[in-house]
Amino acid sequence: MKNMLSDKVIELKPSGIRKFFDIVSEMDDAISLGVGEPDFDTPWHIRDEGIYSLEKGRTFYTSNAGLKELKEEICNYTKRKQGITYDPTHEVLVTVGGSEAIDIGMRALLNPGDEVLIPQPSFVSYEPCAIMAGGVPVIIELKAENEFRLTAQELEDAITDKTKLLVLPFPNNPTGAIMERKDLEEVAEVIRKHDILVMSDEIYAELTYKEKHLSIVEIEGMQERTILINGFSKAFAMTGWRLGYACGPKAIIEQMLKLHQFAIMCAPTTSQYAAVEALRNGDEDVMEMKTAYNQRRRYLMNAFREMGLECFEPFGAFYVFPCIKEFGMTSEEFASRLLEQEKVAVVPGTAFGDCGEGYLRISYAYSLDNLKLAIGKLADFVQRLRDAQH
Repeated sequence: MKNMLSDKVIELKPSGIRKFFDIVSEMDDAISLGVGEPDFDTPWHIRDEGIYSLEKGRTFYTSNAGLKELKEEICNYTKRKQGITYDPTHEVLVTVGGSEAIDIGMRALLNPGDEVLIPQPSFVSYEPCAIMAGGVPVIIELKAENEFRLTAQELEDAITDKTKLLVLPFPNNPTGAIMERKDLEEVAEVIRKHDILVMSDEIYAELTYKEKHLSIVEIEGMQERTILINGFSKAFAMTGWRLGYACGPKAIIEQMLKLHQFAIMCAPTTSQYAAVEALRNGDEDVMEMKTAYNQRRRYLMNAFREMGLECFEPFGAFYVFPCIKEFGMTSEEFASRLLEQEKVAVVPGTAFGDCGEGYLRISYAYSLDNLKLAIGKLADFVQRLRDAQH
């Protein structure tokens, strides 16, 4: 038989997160601080709307681009939160999670050989999606001394005549880094100068703790060259509902819609009805969850200070990214030994790019009780390592 598999797919590395948690799933009594999934149930009024849609027999396909009511609510939401106006008919596409929007957005934009600038550490899907779309990923290594923000100089240095697209992954998974107005304005100047496009993944936009999230589309001249990606998984605790969306220029959304039509047909109908309710009446729920995350974030930062573990303060998402370079082992080795000896699961920083070496991702989308138990075990583990060094 001829080679029956795609070389391109074979060469993709499996997700570093999933590989690690396949091991965890086999262990009894392991405490996991690894998965980026809210520990809250979807708020009841949102679930109730999903149930009601089923009771009313709304089990049909929606239009390919999504329910009209949902697209209108998404536009109301972007207007309310960012002061940005989108046309619900031509500039909004409802997708199966933000991940589908990333995938089809890249496939709609990229020609073979186009370069995609991907700041790392960052979400695991950007690089493989760029490769599968025929693009060439160009990694920009974010630095702890810059609080893992993307600087205008780093962007300028990475641009070539083949650069087509910049992925802007803020608030950031795994570091918790954010971009403030000054950062975005300087980056936007470089983007306009070189006439490149932006894919801004803002799935954690509601979860910022220093100040209100600012989107790149709010900067002058950026809305017309940006695909804004967001969704319901993180802010509304709706991971399993699998719903996201993309907003952008009509010419781009039209091409994304074609791919979405052929591959997906439409996002889940029940989820779309629930999402309408989330956007209309979910602000209070988001604030309640955000307050809890912020309490956990402050607890972790204080715990790291007490155990002398270096960690820059994150102001977005629900992750911390402590540095473990002092122990002279790889991130994977540290995480494996922590799991083996203390039954605490964290994600090696290298799951999010090679420049994540020497770091761990710890999620605080878990109860304070679980965090306290796990961090106590981490402190014991760290102390043993330090004792062995002396």
